[in-house]
Amino acid sequence: MKNIVLKNAVLIFIGIALFFLAMDFLGLASKNYLRALNAFIVLYGIRKTIKESYLNGKMDYFENFFSGFITGVLGVFLGIVGLIVFIYLKGGETYLNTLSDTFFFVGKVSIIQYCGVLFFEGVASCVIGTLALMQLYKKDVDVSHNY
Repeated sequence: MKNIVLKNAVLIFIGIALFFLAMDFLGLASKNYLRALNAFIVLYGIRKTIKESYLNGKMDYFENFFSGFITGVLGVFLGIVGLIVFIYLKGGETYLNTLSDTFFFVGKVSIIQYCGVLFFEGVASCVIGTLALMQLYKKDVDVSHNY
């Protein structure tokens, strides 16, 4: 189970990193509505963990919920660590000020405050996303076919 969680969390991290690097490269980093698309990357990784868990014979709802949730949180955490590194590589506080203007932050924020808010936002999304995805995998759902 731990291998599935870690593998899919790294997959989430890679997906988010490539998505945001592409947005930055294309000059779309300031478009908030495009940033919301990273939720689909996180949901994909969570869904993959839940599905693999069921296919491996794990039928306990709470165990699968917890595995999906941990996958999402670990992926988001790795993404935040990557964001911190990226912010410092792009100029630190100066680059952060351009990011802050595109979010709903008021005034000057530190890198830790900025990333802390994003982390808690990501954790909340993981709870909601995992709960929604678990509804697809109740006992009466055939998980042997591909979605």
